Amino acid sequence: MATEEFADKGYTGARIDDIALRTQTTKKMIYYYFGDKEGLYRAVLERSIASIRAEEQQVHVGDLDPLTALRRVIELTFDYHERHPDFVRLMAGENILRGEQLRKSGVRDELASPALALLSEIVERGLRTGVFRQGIDAVDLHFAITSFSFFRMSNQFTFEWLFESNPATPENRERLRKLLSDMVTGYVTANPDS
Repeated sequence: MATEEFADKGYTGARIDDIALRTQTTKKMIYYYFGDKEGLYRAVLERSIASIRAEEQQVHVGDLDPLTALRRVIELTFDYHERHPDFVRLMAGENILRGEQLRKSGVRDELASPALALLSEIVERGLRTGVFRQGIDAVDLHFAITSFSFFRMSNQFTFEWLFESNPATPENRERLRKLLSDMVTGYVTANPDS
């Protein structure tokens, strides 16, 4: 419920009174557990990021060849952003605030490391087997995969108005999902000098 409140109204618009009402608790209990509104908001952000990390860990990359493993991570990320619009709105709102609350989080490594470890393992295996080209960076891969998946959901309304095509509609879904997968796998396997 707090997630929905912050996603719908942003940090500044969300009210602890409304969250308490929606969660059938009291402001006093919220303050007891989280300290203040900032603490609750930060916990919501951290839990939201931890949720996608937990799903990523369900991809057992060691059982898959590197390209298939990478495609699975891409598809999972694409699907996750689609299934969790509150996550997209929360992250957009926190970016408007310039990451102010996440900068105060003491769990950055726990939130970032699993994603980078997963992609790094795929890249290392791809290099070892000769499937991937040299010079691939896990952070760059994460950025490319996430930015496409995020933009598709966060900017669907303005994109639709401008270009008369909504990237989040069911008829565009599979084509764009494949496009992202093909772009990223093409990047890791291509010879950039050719």
